[in-house]
Amino acid sequence: MTSGLFSTRNLVLAAIGIALNIALGQTASFLKLPIFLDSIGTVLAAVLAGPVIGGLTGLLTNLLWGLIQGPTVAFFAPVALVIGVVAGLLARAGFFREIWQAALSGVVITVALAFVAVPIRIYLFGGVTGSGADFLTAYLLKLGQDLFPSVLTTVLGWNIADKVLTAVLVWGIVRGLPGRATSDWPFLAHSRA
Repeated sequence: MTSGLFSTRNLVLAAIGIALNIALGQTASFLKLPIFLDSIGTVLAAVLAGPVIGGLTGLLTNLLWGLIQGPTVAFFAPVALVIGVVAGLLARAGFFREIWQAALSGVVITVALAFVAVPIRIYLFGGVTGSGADFLTAYLLKLGQDLFPSVLTTVLGWNIADKVLTAVLVWGIVRGLPGRATSDWPFLAHSRA
């Protein structure tokens, strides 16, 4: 087993995170849930192994998922990368020690991803991606709002609950892991109370 950032353990964690993201994202999509659940594996990888592995997990999730589901998902790979990097940086700063910090991390992740997601939705898709969130964009446009604020409101509104839930679930997962399973993850020390 290699050591360092791209150790076998970190790459296996990324692969598990990718599988978790796709499985939960597909389930949420199939059940027509108002949340995505497609970044739990990314945030978990970021909390356990840091921003680089978290970002890699998110990026590869969307690229691989794009091959399975269609190219629209792949265009949002930079958004998934930002989610992993920001979650890892927040974890490094100790923002996954308490449940309220995890919830706040979900808000920060949402704001950060909006900087990338809004331009993608506007310039590549004209604000419409074929997701359930398009209803809100269309509604706001019908009310007379311009495209940018309509898409921004949609991205923030649709992601805030999802990312807060994701961060809190990851916080709970990390708390539930036995000590012997987490002792080999030095990065996790930043997230322990």
